[in-house]
Amino acid sequence: MSVTKEYLAKGKEIISVIGEQESKIQEVAQIFAQSILNGRMVHLFGSGHSRMMVEEMWPRYGSFPGFNPIVELSLSFHNLVVGANGQRQAMFLENVSGLAARILRNFDTDPRDTALVISSSGCNVVPIEMAEEFQKRKIKVVALVSKLHLEGSTSKKSDGKKLTDFANIVLDTGAPLGDAMIYLDGLDSPVSPGSTLGGVLLVNCIKAEVAKILHENGKSPKVLSSGKIVGEKRAVDLFESAYDEHAHLMAKLYQNVGNKSGEN
Repeated sequence: MSVTKEYLAKGKEIISVIGEQESKIQEVAQIFAQSILNGRMVHLFGSGHSRMMVEEMWPRYGSFPGFNPIVELSLSFHNLVVGANGQRQAMFLENVSGLAARILRNFDTDPRDTALVISSSGCNVVPIEMAEEFQKRKIKVVALVSKLHLEGSTSKKSDGKKLTDFANIVLDTGAPLGDAMIYLDGLDSPVSPGSTLGGVLLVNCIKAEVAKILHENGKSPKVLSSGKIVGEKRAVDLFESAYDEHAHLMAKLYQNVGNKSGEN
């Protein structure tokens, strides 16, 4: 079997793992949709390559307002690899305790909000503490992890807790321990990871379920759409109105920042 066919076969296994979680996906969609129906937002956080799942949710074609992408460039800007802004620094910062609380200090959250925290290993400090901080604010947390990778990894948090210890619902990308899925003869290090494939499948299943709930409840989402599908004028109108709605939702997250006692 060629390595292409082998990877595609592994991909089908991941699709099967995602399919087995349909009821969980629908449960997640219900709580996310309820936040949006309440005029609040679903917070999205991912560091490292997990930022790709945040970007897949919103904004892009086929997506709609209601999601707050929290992506720190210092944790996820990988393009330079080495030197200033290199990957070594990003991986170091990903395990600095207290950073998650400083990031969330910028937002006036509400218990009606919900959150999706993405981390394949579920063992790096910032994503774990991000989920912990959300739960302190009485916000329900969904963790998107690679179950086998998480179970085979050691937490870098001082108390040994992992992302799943601070999650109300856990979703599994279906990727294996170590993430990479293809072994080559004579090479001891596998290539071609699977967590992004599973993560993107999960994000788009959730997105479709949330859109269905919103539509059925009289709040049809303003979907970023191609002019080739809806016509050029309709596409422009959708883009503008969707970004306006996002701005109005985001404004609520800043409106009362710093007004609560004990904030510093």
